Amino acid sequence: MLVPTRELAIQVSDELRALGRFRNLGVVTLYGGQRIERQFTDLRKRPHIAVATPGRLLDHVQRGTIRLNSATTVILDEADRMLDMGFLPDVSRILALTPATRQTALFSATMPQAVRAIADRQMRNPVWVRIAASKPTVETVTQFYLEVAEEDKVKALRRLLRHEPIESALVFRRTQYRVDRLAKALGRDQPVGVLHGGMRQGARLAALRAFEERRPPILIATNVASRGLDLPEISHVINFDMPEDVETYVHRVGRTARMGRAGTAITFVGQHDIEMFDQLRRTFGASLQRHPLNIYQ
Repeated sequence: MLVPTRELAIQVSDELRALGRFRNLGVVTLYGGQRIERQFTDLRKRPHIAVATPGRLLDHVQRGTIRLNSATTVILDEADRMLDMGFLPDVSRILALTPATRQTALFSATMPQAVRAIADRQMRNPVWVRIAASKPTVETVTQFYLEVAEEDKVKALRRLLRHEPIESALVFRRTQYRVDRLAKALGRDQPVGVLHGGMRQGARLAALRAFEERRPPILIATNVASRGLDLPEISHVINFDMPEDVETYVHRVGRTARMGRAGTAITFVGQHDIEMFDQLRRTFGASLQRHPLNIYQ
């Protein structure tokens, strides 16, 4: 099973171990940032399933510690990201090392047409299964937008945190530098956590565990937190930076209102965000409402 992030690899492995504990199902987790000697030990136990990020799996292939010529099933989780131009070369190399008779399964909340075309080339006679495809976000998410000048976004976020009934909030920024800068600004008023790809793996896992326990209740993150992570009690998602595309918006907003709970998504719209905001309005229509907060009063 191929996944795009370390955190998702760990989470999927934990779920598989829980599901397979009565069948003695062996699961190995392979990702960068973990001591590779531990992975050598786990592989010598001949596990049934390997959950891996593409780069680390190819590392093991080159070392000869894993062979893919007997794989019967290949699963790509978050397939739209796994098959984009960043991951595609590694994924293609991995698929070429597996038998042509394998079963291939792709899972994703979004599947853009360009990615569908790539998937069609990698699969034979694929069957597409859609679940609630007409509704990109669940009905229990209340979606707001807040028009705010770029220079006033920190002020707007502080006001939101004071006035919204926030139990836990995941705040998205586009880059690691922006995450750290916002955390420094907000940290003068209240404790916040950070999560991005520039952190050591132990620090990333510790940040997730602390946020899950609401210590602190606010986590500022890049898109590394937008996919797959099972944090069921997030009350608010705040897009401090506008997402790059509609698919990213769907994945970010999908971090709230999980398992039947209600949730709130608030997207800041600055002077440079109009084009992307128009795409969101065309997609979500009246579901995307203006937030009543006015930070200029």
